Parts: sequence; C-alpha cells; structure tokens
Amino acid sequence: MIRRPFAEMVSIGVAVPPGVLTNHDLTKMLDTSDEWIVERTGIRERHIARPDQSVAMLSCEASMKALQDAGLTPLDLDAIVLATASPDRLLPSTACDLQALLGADRAVAFDVAAACPGFVFATGVAEGLIASGQSETVLVLGAEKLSTITDFQDRSTAILFGDGAGAVVIRRTSGSDGRGILSTYLRSDGKLAPLLYRPGGGSADPISEKVVCERSHYMKMAGREVFKAAVLAMSEACDEAMRRAGVTAEEIDLLVPHQANIRIIEATAKHAGMPMDKVMVNVDRYGNTSSASIPLALEQAITEGRVQRGSLLLLVAFGAGFTWGASVVRW
Repeated sequence: MIRRPFAEMVSIGVAVPPGVLTNHDLTKMLDTSDEWIVERTGIRERHIARPDQSVAMLSCEASMKALQDAGLTPLDLDAIVLATASPDRLLPSTACDLQALLGADRAVAFDVAAACPGFVFATGVAEGLIASGQSETVLVLGAEKLSTITDFQDRSTAILFGDGAGAVVIRRTSGSDGRGILSTYLRSDGKLAPLLYRPGGGSADPISEKVVCERSHYMKMAGREVFKAAVLAMSEACDEAMRRAGVTAEEIDLLVPHQANIRIIEATAKHAGMPMDKVMVNVDRYGNTSSASIPLALEQAITEGRVQRGSLLLLVAFGAGFTWGASVVRW
C-alpha cells in the first residue's frame, strides 16, 4: 500500500554559472582527451563559477525562482536547509548567508553536510521539521562551488566536478491527492571515508604552508573503490525507498539519480530494473555537482516535460562519508 505523505515538493528553481569548462579546455591543462573523459564518465562540459560568485549567491538565484514558482515570498519561509560540501566559509553557515540575502527573517537556517546525497538528506530533514510541527514551509537547497576544492592538476578528479545550485519549496500537505514525499531512506558508513575526502584544511589539519604544498585541501578519491561502493549503495537505497513507499520499479515514471558518472547511473538503473529511457541523465552538461545534481536534473526533466503533476519519481544519490540515500516522491 502506498504511504500517504504529509509533505510535498511544490516548486523548484536552479542556478548555474555562465562559465563553461569543456573537455577540450581540460586537454590544455591535463594529459587527457575528450574521448577518454566521455568514455569513462559521460561528461562533456561543466559550469564553473567566477571567483565573485559564491555558493550563497547561486543559492539565492535558485531560491528566488523556486519561491516565485510557488507564489511565496522569503517571509513565508519557516526554515532553510542548505546541503553543501563546498560552503563559502566555515563560520557562519552558508544557509545563514542565504537567509540574509533573501531577507527571510522568520526562517531558521542551517547547513547539512552529507556530500553528494546532501539534497536527499536535506529533504529528509525538512520532512522531519514539518512532521514535528516546527515548520510548515521549508526551502531546501543543494548548492556547490566544487571548482574551489578540485585539484586541477589531478586528472582523476579534475574532469568530474562542476558548480551549480538547486532549490525546492517543501510544505505540509493533506496528502489527499497523493502528491508528496512517500519515503526517505538515509545511510552512512564512516569507515570508508578515506576513499573520498579532503585530508587537509579542517581543524584536524588546518590550512598551513604544508597543507597547501601537499595540495591536501583538495578532494582525493580512489575512483575504482568508490565506483563499486556507489553502485552497491545506490542499488540498496533504491530498493529500500521503493519498499518503504509501497511501490514497484514498474510504477516509477522517472529515476533521477545523482549525476556522478554515466557508468554508475547505468548500473544503478539496471539493478533497479529500469530502462534508460526512464532515467534522467544530464551529467554530460553539468558534470558532478554533488548535492546540486539531483535538483538540476529534476528541473531539466520538468522543463522537458518528462515530469508532470502526479509523476512518481525515485531520487537516489551516493557520496563522501560514505553517505547514500533515496526518496520516492509524487510530484
């Protein structure tokens, strides 16, 4: 039996910086080729923010679009939950900076640090705020400026990451029309952290001449091991989210996965029993934008007419932590 929801996504907005870094551009910086990158990742280009474009600024642009689409103002918000792995600064939270930019004076604002599944985690937090009675209307974001923590001397990671932001408005619903968040499944395994992490730059190894010279303030990744873990974890998350929602793969209208790598996406879809024509893929246009990738893909699917009112969606992601999670949503 399908679970009756009490919180629904009512609108969406996205923002991507105009600057584009193509695979051809990367060949001038690294020993690589367009063919090599496309074959292994499916990525052809990614958007890169200017130095003066902050995560908060990208988030503000996406938020205003989502609010306008919902017919709301910033003063209607009870909470702002912003997922990011690349905050503008360690103190205060990027969500608080966004709150100030928006003028959302009534909203409590805080960040969620869950890397690539951050948007799914933040959606779960918003659902909890609404269920507990703390909030009625919540702005949820996945926003990244990964270009600032990417080592463009490291071919294994430089080809992957891009910048962008996506926002959704989530509010309480009666559930009478079946629309809403039907299930959320979240997991983590900190034992695998060294496979994808930033060794330096935090309080354990603060920024210093040593950290900068070692380039340990940039992301490090063991690609083969991460690939294997991602496929297993995202497959598990899809199964469990659908089980909790009481739906089958045949009932899902569109799988919207984290846009990490086309091979991971294809393997996850195969396990979930979904043909690729029921999978949203835009990794070729944006690369891996971590927590922003699901809202960026979802907004494009809506714009292209692949998602309509009442569509049943499966959102799934995996990332550093390790963290992973999935949601079933009736749009």
